[in-house]
Amino acid sequence: MTTEQVEQKVRETLHAVDLDRVRASGDLVEKVVRRRARRRFSQVAGTAAAVAAITAGAVLGFGGGGLTDQDRPARPAASPESWKPWRISDPGAAGRGCLVDGSALYCAGSKYDAAKFDANTGERLWTVKVNGGGGGSDHPFAVRDGVLYGYRNHTADKQPNGDYAGGTDLMAVNTDTGKVLWTVELASDNRDDQAALLIDGAVLANTPTDRTLSAVDPRTGEVKWRHTWDKGIWCDRTVLSGVPYLLCAPDTKKPGDTDVFRLDPVTGRTEKVTDLPGRQEIIGISGDRMALVTVPPMEGKTLEEEARRSKNLVLTLVDSSGKQTSRPYRVEGATATVELVGDRLISVSLEGKASSYSLTTGKTLWTAPVGVKMPDGEAIWDGIASPVVSPSQNVVYFLGTAGDLSGLDVRTGEQLWRGHVDPSKYEYGYPPQVLLYEDVLVVRYGSKIVSLLPRIGD
Repeated sequence: MTTEQVEQKVRETLHAVDLDRVRASGDLVEKVVRRRARRRFSQVAGTAAAVAAITAGAVLGFGGGGLTDQDRPARPAASPESWKPWRISDPGAAGRGCLVDGSALYCAGSKYDAAKFDANTGERLWTVKVNGGGGGSDHPFAVRDGVLYGYRNHTADKQPNGDYAGGTDLMAVNTDTGKVLWTVELASDNRDDQAALLIDGAVLANTPTDRTLSAVDPRTGEVKWRHTWDKGIWCDRTVLSGVPYLLCAPDTKKPGDTDVFRLDPVTGRTEKVTDLPGRQEIIGISGDRMALVTVPPMEGKTLEEEARRSKNLVLTLVDSSGKQTSRPYRVEGATATVELVGDRLISVSLEGKASSYSLTTGKTLWTAPVGVKMPDGEAIWDGIASPVVSPSQNVVYFLGTAGDLSGLDVRTGEQLWRGHVDPSKYEYGYPPQVLLYEDVLVVRYGSKIVSLLPRIGD
């Protein structure tokens, strides 16, 4: 059976599944298929959602090299001037997840594909109504120059089998008014972290086919240029300092070499910068370097067996010129979540151990109890919330499946703070979130959102 035939069988099976009397939504189907096709790092390191939202941006100075404030003690948390503690419960506007940008909180839920809240008060300011039904764990993913980018159903009409897999649109929304500026139909209902990316002067979107990327004008939705790759190849994508890069390898069971290409953000002109042995998986961005891990072939009989094996992996940093630096990276058993923040790769095992690995030295700097209850049952497939780091406090925050909160010193792993929020009922496919608004934590669990100030260093 060919790869395409297997993926089609997966689609047919998931479309026929009745989860809590609701058919598997189209975007869920495509996420499972795409995750399989791309052999995500999570298949090696842990659960199917092990690598979630990756924090990209400038190196924060954690780990070896470039240190500026490693000896500075954690300072007391300070709230924004107009902030007051608040909590809301809004399943129609928040159940699918949120994004913080300045003093604004942008979310999505069962009724709204986008909703803006005041991060100081929790007041809902505007909404963009869902086009039809269905939905997934997607939410608005980026804000730039007064425009919010997210996803919505292309059509409100149900398919013959009763679901809403009628296509997905990338949408742009005015952040002041909530007006939808434009929509572009994507190649599939996949809404993962690579379906659309911000690049210099454009949005790089997976449209109109699975093997095509289009640079879309951020103000009009018009296509500036397109890049297509050959059949039988799959290309992951990432962005370094506004410039898009592709990591392309044969879409086969046996791992082949991975070619790295740079695309000119203005013209789309393609240039090969390097190649790497084996199939590589993008796990994040650290400054002007992409962090990759070599994905070995599956050896266990099942995904669960494979996830629980110890793995000696190779983590490679590739800069914009193609220069490579490789380090050993050992994974012990199954992983609940992995997050790259600056120079630190922070992971949490299903046994409740948090670890901090330095990309610069290739060494694990510390391992300590994470301080929150770990998932079990259905929740294991969504893991715990992705950790978030406060660079001003040198604290990494974790949120568990029972509403437990924990703050560890990012330099030593020492627990500095514990907290708790009353969670709403766990919803399969909707992992919890912990976000930062300056020093304030914004905690979303299901459809509930709580804004609180952690008392650290008082």
